[in-house]
Amino acid sequence: MPSHTLTSLDDLAALYPNPIAPASIAKEIDHVDANYAALIAASPFFVLATNGPDGLDCSPRGDQPGFVTVRDAKTLLIPDRRGNNRLDSLKNILFDPRIGMLFLVPGYGETLRVNGVAVLSSDPGLCAGFAVAGKAPACVIVVTVESVYFQCSRAIVRAGLWNAETHVAKGAVPSAGTILRDITARDAAVETFDGEAYDRALPERVKATLY
Repeated sequence: MPSHTLTSLDDLAALYPNPIAPASIAKEIDHVDANYAALIAASPFFVLATNGPDGLDCSPRGDQPGFVTVRDAKTLLIPDRRGNNRLDSLKNILFDPRIGMLFLVPGYGETLRVNGVAVLSSDPGLCAGFAVAGKAPACVIVVTVESVYFQCSRAIVRAGLWNAETHVAKGAVPSAGTILRDITARDAAVETFDGEAYDRALPERVKATLY
């Protein structure tokens, strides 16, 4: 039987013969203009993609709209808010500074893609500028922008992402506590998590450790 695995650019061209629409090329620029800056300012959430010695990683980043600052047309500043201290993204940036970002704006169909290179700064003055409730981030991710373009709304529309009627009901999927309980129960050498206690404490713990 012939293989249906695609292994070359020619294989892709045969499956996708239509030319790229002119708008798909024109939308990509190498800096943040006024329109793209407005999308970043309106976004409370983006996904950060990095590459490290153990492979690729995607990390959610969120805060109040405008938490990512456009310092100038070629520079973004991202406060590293509190997390679980795995530091996957930060470790990867030290290994490979290339990053990708996908910004979402609730209720807005298009997403925004930004690619560039990043460095980590613990400059006290820089970090202090991102303090919330008197708590500054440990470091700021400084991004030199290389490519910016919007992504069309098809994925958001297909997913019904902003349609509240399609939101998953509480209890319809496994909770964090359930996941931890079931994973630890498989290993006799590890004490099984009390999943219910974890879930009860989680909302207040998250609220208390946002910054």
